[in-house]
Amino acid sequence: MSKLNSVHHIAISTGDMKKQIAFFSDVLGMELMALYWMHGAENAWHGFMKLGEESFAFVYVPKNEEIESTTGVTHAGNGAGGSAPGTMQHIAFNVATRDDLLHMRDRIRSRGVNVLGPVLHGLCQSIYFAGPEGLVLEVSTSEGATAPLDTNGTWIDMEVVELAGISSDELKQYMNPAPYEGEDGGVAQPAYDETKPHMDYPREVYDLILATPDEAIIAQSAEFTDPPADSFKSR
Repeated sequence: MSKLNSVHHIAISTGDMKKQIAFFSDVLGMELMALYWMHGAENAWHGFMKLGEESFAFVYVPKNEEIESTTGVTHAGNGAGGSAPGTMQHIAFNVATRDDLLHMRDRIRSRGVNVLGPVLHGLCQSIYFAGPEGLVLEVSTSEGATAPLDTNGTWIDMEVVELAGISSDELKQYMNPAPYEGEDGGVAQPAYDETKPHMDYPREVYDLILATPDEAIIAQSAEFTDPPADSFKSR
């Protein structure tokens, strides 16, 4: 069955790539894996930090420096704060054990950054702190959870289900999505439907993109498959 199995990377907008890399490397111990011109995006950079077997990324676009961050709009400010729908409220990283959690708290505090917690949640325990440019960050562990997350509905509060407008039939559907095997990539691009989510392009440009055959996009993107010629490794 075709199914998502992990997050390959989450990309955060930044107006100061160096500051973010320095924080995530020194304060959190993540290794810099990549920093290069972002593919298909003029004057933009893409940076990747190692996160277990996956990665955590940043995107620098020049106009980012001109966009004001506003708590309560673009950023939540803290773990209980609000922000605009579709924005990131917070990110929670994972460690294996409570000891690892305390060691990470020590590392963060040793760099002069304030940390709250651990806070016990039943499904996990977590520490909370801030990152550059208003990021709200958390590190959690499931070790010692009194009621770990499961797919049996232990943490599905029926009062919240009702408040969210989810019917009993919809709840069953969300808990048990229909399996899908795929058709070997043979499903055609659907017609534009304004009721579905869409990326934000000028409509005429978006129509051209949607009309472009998959094979043409693959061929055009082939120019991006090689690492930078002047890479750190090549020197």
